[in-house]
Amino acid sequence: MKAKTIKELIAGEDELAEATVRGWVRNRRGSKNVAFIALNDGSTLESLQIVVDFSILSEESMKGINVGASLVAKGALKFSQGGKQRFELMATEIQLLGSADPEKYPLQPKKHSLEFLREIAHLRFRTNTFSAINRIRHNLIFAIHQYFNNQGFYNIHTPIITASDAEGAGEMFRVTTLSDIKPPLTEEGKVNYREDFFGRPTNLTVSGQLEAELAALALGKVYTFGPTFRAENSNTTRHLAEFWMIEPEVAFYDLNDNMDLAEDMLKHVIQYILDNCREDLEFLSNRQQEEEKTKKAEEKSMELIEKLLFVANNDFERVTYTQAIDILKNSNPNKKKKFEYIIEEWGADLQSEHERYLVEKHFKKPVILTDYPKGIKAFYMRVNDDDKTVRAMDILFPGIGEIVGGSQREERYEVLLSKMKDMNIPEEEMYWYLDTRRFGTVPHSGFGLGFERLMLFITGMGNIRDVIPFPRFPKSAEF
Repeated sequence: MKAKTIKELIAGEDELAEATVRGWVRNRRGSKNVAFIALNDGSTLESLQIVVDFSILSEESMKGINVGASLVAKGALKFSQGGKQRFELMATEIQLLGSADPEKYPLQPKKHSLEFLREIAHLRFRTNTFSAINRIRHNLIFAIHQYFNNQGFYNIHTPIITASDAEGAGEMFRVTTLSDIKPPLTEEGKVNYREDFFGRPTNLTVSGQLEAELAALALGKVYTFGPTFRAENSNTTRHLAEFWMIEPEVAFYDLNDNMDLAEDMLKHVIQYILDNCREDLEFLSNRQQEEEKTKKAEEKSMELIEKLLFVANNDFERVTYTQAIDILKNSNPNKKKKFEYIIEEWGADLQSEHERYLVEKHFKKPVILTDYPKGIKAFYMRVNDDDKTVRAMDILFPGIGEIVGGSQREERYEVLLSKMKDMNIPEEEMYWYLDTRRFGTVPHSGFGLGFERLMLFITGMGNIRDVIPFPRFPKSAEF
């Protein structure tokens, strides 16, 4: 008989004379006459109770079936006599597939800290928390691809190995095949990258945006969904060395079109998760509330599902940077110096505390900030007529601050070239980017959405290392 997942079995309406399930033992208890096994196969949070009557199966058949072991169970699926589960399997046959030494298996039926689980990331998938997170992660990936496909976008694979730094964002990971003991040197004593695999210095990419622009200026509507890397020596709860980015680029879009796209996309994918992952969301919500029991009321997070509905059901407030600065300067936290970073003048780079104040206290809805000072934004953002600001936009969410950053791109060749010179970006190395402005330039826009940052928001987890299967951060590259 073909095995069914536990999710399929418990979703049924009727008892079954025969059923086959496979999975891993979460718990085992019982008496001298009967044993109860909690079996989970990862398809759902719920475990299926396997009832082993020793008058039907011998105690010898239960040898090696401990927490962590894997098995196949066959029998009749019956409505449960207990109140904790709807169905249970009355076993007539059990086959042990893989044993687990109960003295050495690290995931015992008790609460484990997230720090401990990061140390055994190869096994943490088997916990309720991480199975829930990874089911949501899959559904979110699907929802993003579904949204862009339905909107007529083309998915573009941009280079992982690149010779450009799209953002000027700091340290990048070098890619090389040169000897680390005795690399070839130039006459000046520097590493001779002409002898390297690509004949020049190359790095792991920090963004696929610039290459996506090239595709958008021929295909119209494109998006990337790929890995990006930053060699930033940071151990905060918001930074990873390897993470995934979603970056749409659209020809003929201005900033307003860009904001409409980002808002619609975020609402779509969040609603998809609300509709398709409710069980996992409720579990993570309960987990978050339990974690925050000892916090003061004003320090507690918004309830998880309520927070997602806050985004899905509200129109995003659109505010210029200049308006936001005025609001923040005159706010009570700023006047009473409760902000860690006091807002004193126009041109300040906003921090997470300022962004959250605008969303959670002032507007009480998601916020899109636009028209930032050009001195604090990237070279490719279109300069406004005031020559002080650029057509940038950041989307701010409750609890997390900035979730999306984007802009209308600078499509005017002379203006772009002048900005690159001002920022010491070499023209000869970026000829290909400038060519799109030389040949058939058009207004175009795009944005970047950090996938793990969105996962943090949707799951309510407090550390970004817990929303990616195998986190990469300073001094950690295991598994």
